[in-house]
Amino acid sequence: MADQNASLQDLNVTLVQTNLHWEDATANMAMLEEKIFGISAPTDLIILPEMFTTGFSMSPAKVAEPMNLYTTRWMKQIAAQTGAVITGSVVIKENNQYYNRLLWISPNGDVDTYDKRHLFRMAKEHEVYTGGDKKLIKNLKGWKICPLICYDLRFPVWSRNVNLEYDLLIYVANWPQVRMYPWDSLLVARAIENQSYVVGVNRTGLDGNNVVHAGHSAVIDFTGKVLFREVNNEVVHQHTLTKATLDEFRQKFPAYLDADAFEIQ
Repeated sequence: MADQNASLQDLNVTLVQTNLHWEDATANMAMLEEKIFGISAPTDLIILPEMFTTGFSMSPAKVAEPMNLYTTRWMKQIAAQTGAVITGSVVIKENNQYYNRLLWISPNGDVDTYDKRHLFRMAKEHEVYTGGDKKLIKNLKGWKICPLICYDLRFPVWSRNVNLEYDLLIYVANWPQVRMYPWDSLLVARAIENQSYVVGVNRTGLDGNNVVHAGHSAVIDFTGKVLFREVNNEVVHQHTLTKATLDEFRQKFPAYLDADAFEIQ
């Protein structure tokens, strides 16, 4: 009975949409710390953008750090002090390779990771970073959560919700303003086709490559309805997701039972 009750708990998520200091981890962590500690209500999950310590840098040799150093320890401290899971991606060096790696850090100090699978070749990301091959599914308050990164959004097979393996799909991003229509559209599509809540967290502002970002961070429900979207402005937005309505919808409209079987090579 306890497990059943846990599965029906609401989930309070906090989206941090912000400009980023170019390739300056110290400045970004100080800025984000101020925003995070300004959160007024309790939260379960704090979501930061892609490469939140540097911006979308293609100079990993300049900005990368190993696991369990400055950023990891900073995230552990934030998670412990807020009592919330904190997630976002950073540039990590491991075994002489560079990764666009999402860190998922729990208040108890546990660290889980997801390496971006689809590397953005138009920025030559695939030439300097190594792609991942494993998804991460985490359980939080009875919610199954799948975090992915930016360009992954364009590839529905990778995010396919096989046998309802997740209830919330997250994308952290540095998605440019010039392609906001695909971002807005694909977030909605992922929610509808996967019968899942979707949260997208994007940055704002001008980066070091003169690329403009307009935010459009969003919360979308399992029917594709946009519950929240913020354009251009920096914002720290808290949103409560309801598990009971998701479960009820899936029960009444179990389209997932007719999904095609497939294997990812």
